[in-house]
Amino acid sequence: MNKETLRPMLFDCLKDYSAQKLAKDVVAGIIVAIIALPLSIALALASGVGPEEGIFTAIVAGFLISLFGGSRVQIAGPTAAFATIVAGIVATSGMDGLIVATILAGVLLIVMGLLGVGSLIKFIPFTITTGFTAGIAVTIVIGQIKDFLGLTYPEGVKPVETIEKVRAIAENIETINVQALLVGVVCLAFLFIWPKFSKKVPGSLIAVIVGILLVKGLNLTVNTIGDLYTIRSGLPTLHLPQFSVGLIREQFSNGVTIAILAAIESLLSCVVADGMINSRHRSNQELVAQGVGNIGSALFGGIPATGAIARTAANIKNGGRSPIAGMVHAIVLVFVLIFLMPYAALIPMPTIAAILFQVAYNMCGIKTVGLLLKRAPKSDVLVLTATFVLTVVFDLVVAIEFGMLAACVLFMKSMADESEIRGWKYFGDKDEDKDHIDMKVVPEYVRVYEITGPMFFGAAGLISRISLKNFTEVLILRMRSVPSVDATAMQAMEMLLERCREQGVTMILAHVNEQPMQTMEHGGFAERVGKENFAAHIDDALKRAEEIHFGRK
Repeated sequence: MNKETLRPMLFDCLKDYSAQKLAKDVVAGIIVAIIALPLSIALALASGVGPEEGIFTAIVAGFLISLFGGSRVQIAGPTAAFATIVAGIVATSGMDGLIVATILAGVLLIVMGLLGVGSLIKFIPFTITTGFTAGIAVTIVIGQIKDFLGLTYPEGVKPVETIEKVRAIAENIETINVQALLVGVVCLAFLFIWPKFSKKVPGSLIAVIVGILLVKGLNLTVNTIGDLYTIRSGLPTLHLPQFSVGLIREQFSNGVTIAILAAIESLLSCVVADGMINSRHRSNQELVAQGVGNIGSALFGGIPATGAIARTAANIKNGGRSPIAGMVHAIVLVFVLIFLMPYAALIPMPTIAAILFQVAYNMCGIKTVGLLLKRAPKSDVLVLTATFVLTVVFDLVVAIEFGMLAACVLFMKSMADESEIRGWKYFGDKDEDKDHIDMKVVPEYVRVYEITGPMFFGAAGLISRISLKNFTEVLILRMRSVPSVDATAMQAMEMLLERCREQGVTMILAHVNEQPMQTMEHGGFAERVGKENFAAHIDDALKRAEEIHFGRK
């Protein structure tokens, strides 16, 4: 492993840093802090801890992950992915259990980064990440129905598991508070309508203000954060748990789950960010930073953290281009914690529930799930559905374990179905292969890539390496040696097609085999590429490229 792999991206960004770049990063950092404030509070409450723990996490983990991270623009903090598992740990083992689990996760993340595991995250199929993400979204919604409806549970009823929460809601639905429901509905409406009027001011902040005005202005009988939690302002302080062999053993599996989730979500966020700024992150350094950030968060009273795609995207859209923006975001939250935290007591609980409903909607990927159910092979649909159901009914550990096992078994079956014994045809040197691309005349405006082997979740990342030049007009993908494709690979192909369209490049696919062709037709990909852009042979593909080139003149 070269040294550059484990160098924080901040060092590179500072080489040509300027006052103009600093100004953009500061503005982006302030805006992201405003977005992160209500989200951090809401996610902390959904995780079964107090509102200040969410701010502590955004400050400590946000600063450390930006300082040591492998991405230029990653913004870290508490995310919805951890809410269910954190709430379960707090309910059964208290804050000491959560601190130990988070520190264990941090150590595992650092070890993963040092061992170069960052590149192996790609072997987790897209169907599994989509399935458990949608499952987490559903569990968040179920967990917030109580506060959204203003339900009252009998003394001692504190459901932890999702199914228990559903049962408690059904048994106590007659205690609904119409005033709480009104506040929740109005805030939810503002969350979805406000972005149409302004994208600069986050809808969550407007919802908080509207919720406070409704409850205070109309003197409504609705629970606020201050009614249920003791709000304290002040900087986070060091807190060491009571370590014991028994507690470490008890929390080890939770630590592994948190580490895997943090790794997956942070690196997915990095990949999305790379596409937005045309950069390339350092996955192993990012894992090390995630580990350091989670250990710091746990020791200073926070909860697990990871890269947040929504906040990272907001950072990019507002001009942030270096880790300085993430560090500014953390510093701004320090001032909020010291001077404005007491006002958090006024926020109504239905408003928090509404914010989390929107978070769940944004993370569940309804469109993506719908497309996968329509277009993906049956084996991938099975994995997605099973992962989703197991996440909701049981937990993430069971869901990920089953999903990976099922994906591997189904993949091996797919490869076995495609295998056959053929006699060898000897060509000698490659130059004697009349079909080799070196024997063809390829114009400058055409780029040809030959894909060899099955396109599945472990190899789908290779598609992102396909590059297009400014003068490229046609991209030819030669697929004579591709026996099969899966949903993860098709998602990568969809992204490549979108990139081609944005750059005015026509995609042509040559010699597509039976299984890949069926998958492309079933999902509508073939239609989007255009039937005329499928060629039986490389010669036909080059002729089609020539037609496209001269047709543009």
